Amino acid sequence: MEEILYYNALYDCYKKLLTKKQQDYFEGYYFYNLSFGELAENEGVSRNAIFKQVKDTCKKLEEYEEKMHICAIKKELSSLEQNVKEEKVRERITKIIEELD
Repeated sequence: MEEILYYNALYDCYKKLLTKKQQDYFEGYYFYNLSFGELAENEGVSRNAIFKQVKDTCKKLEEYEEKMHICAIKKELSSLEQNVKEEKVRERITKIIEELD
């Protein structure tokens, strides 16, 4: 379960950097809980092709985070936002978080 949450968070940050096929396979597996076999049948490719594509996509998401740290920054900003008492500062932090999306 922790792995799913981790990859979903990375996906939210870096989805736009993935190809349409990478997005489709990732979403099918992680969001819609389809098996590799079900995805393969739907897409007309081998189960192994889907497995490799999802695995490669996860690796790519990890590499993006390692280089850009956007998810870590968003998490830290969200934490700061909750602890800031001054309304204008909290609003600015919220805006920055939204801009990262």
